[in-house]
Formats: sequence, structure tokens, C-alpha cells
Amino acid sequence: MNWEFNESFARDLDAKDPLGDYRNRFYIPKINGEESVYFTGNSLGLQPKTTRSFINQELDDWAEFGVEGHFHGKTPWFAYHKALTKASATVVGAKESEVVVMNGLTTNLHLMWVSFYQPTTTRYKILCEAKAFPSDQYVMESQAKFHGFNPDDAIVEVSPREGEHCIRKEDILAKIEELGDSLALVFWGGVNYYTGQLFDIKTITARAHNVGAKAGFDLAHAAGNVELKLHDWDVDFAAWCSYKYLNSGPGNVSGVFVHERHGDNAELPRFAGWWGHDEERRFLMEKGFVPTKGAEGWQLSNAPVFGMAAHRASLDIFEEVGMDKLIEKSRLLVAYLEFVLDDVSSRNENCNFEVITPKDTAERGCQVSVLLHGHGKGLFDKLTALGVISDWREPNVIRMAPVPLYNSFEDVYRFGKKLEASL
Repeated sequence: MNWEFNESFARDLDAKDPLGDYRNRFYIPKINGEESVYFTGNSLGLQPKTTRSFINQELDDWAEFGVEGHFHGKTPWFAYHKALTKASATVVGAKESEVVVMNGLTTNLHLMWVSFYQPTTTRYKILCEAKAFPSDQYVMESQAKFHGFNPDDAIVEVSPREGEHCIRKEDILAKIEELGDSLALVFWGGVNYYTGQLFDIKTITARAHNVGAKAGFDLAHAAGNVELKLHDWDVDFAAWCSYKYLNSGPGNVSGVFVHERHGDNAELPRFAGWWGHDEERRFLMEKGFVPTKGAEGWQLSNAPVFGMAAHRASLDIFEEVGMDKLIEKSRLLVAYLEFVLDDVSSRNENCNFEVITPKDTAERGCQVSVLLHGHGKGLFDKLTALGVISDWREPNVIRMAPVPLYNSFEDVYRFGKKLEASL
């Protein structure tokens, strides 16, 4: 496409956008009385306008039925988590039996590690990406220590090559082969939170299995953003949050994937809770944990209904739109943002921006991370004051995510104009 950095061009793209009307189904924060350019859906997605009605329904059922809401509400609370399963499975490319929504992301990762990190004296290594999200780093460190290993020895990182920002796939695969039968678990982020690099989950998983290791993924920055086919890719486990691209509210519930070959294995080690017990016998209150088949067998407690109601409001929109259409628009938005960045940079002598997110659309989602050579946080602060809500990461990177559900091409144009004004 022959891009143009002008308002009429951006508005024309919006007029032709089949998803354009979905913007009106979200609340857009305002700064100085004007709709902001909200480019931080990779940190916290915007609120769907239906969220309030979904939560109010559960408040009404609580008021009307009290505890009987577990069985007589519009969506009975006893099985409320099941109302989220179909859409969640579609988002991550799974069978419904392989998915459950529960707890928070890091809690769920620890629960998955109980089952899938079973180190021995010779097979105990953990392979991960350098500069993994801090919570993932802490999971790895604490799990290694819990099993009696020194994290500095057990955890092996793959880094970008000198002078590069992203990690080469061939380096990941080579390190898996090098570790061989000492490797217990490959634990990777689907999309790196810092650079926005999307990794080849299918190939990484296959290579891990080739050497006898398990493969698990933190999909916090991938779910609702990129194409996922967790079942077909033979992933062992994955977990993701719902408050970034899935627009379900701050700190809200997490999703879990457990491949069906593990889901029916009652002998697999796990930490147990009563909501993961065989649901036909759950209220008999008897000793002896018998897990429900599938991912639901990893549940601990009954559903936090109000948070799940907010999540359901967003998932309904995802189910209506479909990931294919979202990804198609996402690629156009990101391409236009790159064009605008290049255009502004080329016309400003005091501007030197480097996009550190891969150019290949197969290696990125909708996040664009920009290294600000010669500029500090002052430029980010100027953009914020002008109404651009983006994300700063030390030492010198602005992360921006034009999200296809609610961002427009005019948003990208307006960002470009505000960037010029900031410079």
C-alpha cells in the first residue's frame, strides 16, 4: 500500500475498515477534553461498554437469590467458568476441554510448574529468553530453589546476538540441542514484552519434545493479539492474563491451557483444590482428590464471578469478531504506524528512532517498541501531556500497541502529529 501521512488518508482507511464500528463499543480515555491516542492495550486494555451490565447482572442475582445464585442465577455461579471456555479456546487455538479460566497469571504458572517441571539430578535445566518478564523470572528462580537447585546453574538464557535486539530462532533451537537430555523445561514468552518479538511456538515446542523436555509458554502478550494454535502445536501448557489485549479489567483472571494428553492423566503431580475435584462428587465433601478431566482438574477455588463477568463481556466481542479479522487489521495498523514513524523521523533532524520490533509480520503482533536514540524520558512525558497514552520501559524504549478492536488509523495519524509537536 502507498501510505500517506495526512488526515484525509487516515480517515479514508477508517471509512473502509470493516471493524471500525467496534471502537464505539469501548470507553476511550480523554486528556484535556480530547480522546486520547490510547496505545497501551498491551498493558491494560480498554473497558467494553457492556462490562457494567455484565457485572450488574451478577449483582442483581446476588441481591435476588443470595447463595442460591449458584444454581438459579441467569448464569449459575456453580459453573460460571464454563461460560468463558468456548471463546477462550478459540482465542488460543485449543479444544474446550484443554482450557479453563481461574486465578491470576503467575499463580497459574506456578500451578503448571508443579505438574510439568519434574527435575532429576541429571535433567533439571530450564531454558528461557533473556529479558523475560520479571514475574516469569521470579517463577523460574523460586521453582529452581524449591527443587534444591541453584538458579544460576539451572536457568539457561538465550540472548540476542551482539548489536541485535531480538533473539534468533536458530539460536534458540541450537541451545535446546546443546542442552539435550539435561533439559527439563523450555519456558518461553509467546511475545516478548520488551521488544514485541513473536516467537515460533510450534517449532520451539517440537524441538523441546525431540530432546525429551516439556514446553510451556507465558502468553500474556500473545493471547488476543496473535494467531495461536496451542493444541495443533502440541504445547504442553500455557497461561495468559485477561487484562491486556483481552480487555477484562486490571488484575483480572487468567486462562490456562493443558494439552489433552496431560488433562486426563490423574497421576500427574499437581496442587489440588475442591473446584478441581470430580464435579459430580464435589459436594460430597469426601477425602481423596479425584481430578475433573481436562484443564478444569487444575482448578483450586470456585469462580470469582464479578471478575469473570467482566472477562465475559470482552470475550463475547472476540467471539463475534474472530481472531483472523483482528490480525488482518492489526498488521495494517502496525504498518501504518511504522510508516508514520519513518516519515516524521526523516523530516526532523533531531530525531533518531529505531524500531526494535521485528519487521516480519510473522514475528510480531500489534506492539511496536521504539528505541529513542538521543532522547530520554522527556519525549515520552511530552507525548503523554499531549494525549498519547503509551508505555515507557527503561532504559530508553517507548512501547506502543495500536489495538485493532478500538484503535483507528486516525489514531496513528494523530500520534504522528503529536510526535512532531513534541520534537
